[in-house]
Amino acid sequence: MADNIIEQAAVWRSAGRKVALATVIATWGSSPRPVGSQMAVDEAGAMAGSVSGGCIESAVAHEAAKTMEDGEPRLLSFGITNEMAWEVGLACGGQVQVYVEAVE
Repeated sequence: MADNIIEQAAVWRSAGRKVALATVIATWGSSPRPVGSQMAVDEAGAMAGSVSGGCIESAVAHEAAKTMEDGEPRLLSFGITNEMAWEVGLACGGQVQVYVEAVE
């Protein structure tokens, strides 16, 4: 799956689009995607891959757009406590760190 994400990012870049790549670099507790999971985002908002199974991907895409604009990588942290997880209907809490970088 990772190869397809990188290949898609390369296709977008070769078409002249700006692209950012988001990678899960750390997880604690419950996390929908393992370390190494990736998502590519282009300047039009198209996405390939997944870093969270959907629950934080819009926030990651928003930060990826900023990275494409200014070229600055970003380290994003997302988390939910066990108590909050129960309130929103999830089985348990967890945290994930995502590194976002522009693809040159």
